[in-house]
Amino acid sequence: MLYIIAALKPEAQAFVDKYRLKKTKLNAYTLYFNDDMRLIISGLGNDKAREATQTLIDNYDITNEDIYLNIGICAANTRYSIGELIEAGSIAYKGEIYPLQNSSPKRLTCLDAEAAEAVCEIADMESFGFYDAIRHSPAIKNFHVLKVVSDHFEPQTVTKEKTKSLIFNMIDAINKLILNHPYK
Repeated sequence: MLYIIAALKPEAQAFVDKYRLKKTKLNAYTLYFNDDMRLIISGLGNDKAREATQTLIDNYDITNEDIYLNIGICAANTRYSIGELIEAGSIAYKGEIYPLQNSSPKRLTCLDAEAAEAVCEIADMESFGFYDAIRHSPAIKNFHVLKVVSDHFEPQTVTKEKTKSLIFNMIDAINKLILNHPYK
């Protein structure tokens, strides 16, 4: 099973449309699902990402085949192109560095608020919350933090339509990266 945690509906909508996911509720969350995938919309911020991830962990049995994915948009400096897919190899949060389980050299800085200037190389607002829930669940062996660059620290340029389009354009690359085959 692929478990996806996205902060915003536009980030989730690309998966909902492509895989014709059905909508339901799981506790206080909107959950989209099919036979292979469950996608929860957490809302903005670390606390919400942690709580949504933990809700999935608490409500579904974890198997060795399960993959947990935090997907969304991020800001990045101009070294990165708008629409570029980034796999985080580590997360920086409040002065600490948390290495992830892959060899990507890219460090994602998790901020508590939007940044309108380049305070780091790559930034989002949910990755640490997702990771914090995952790291306290030793049964989860396979997880990824994947972000698509939406702006160069210009949050005012990000729209719902642009967000959905950026994620949709990367779905095949995301599938290839995490599994080497697309979900049905």
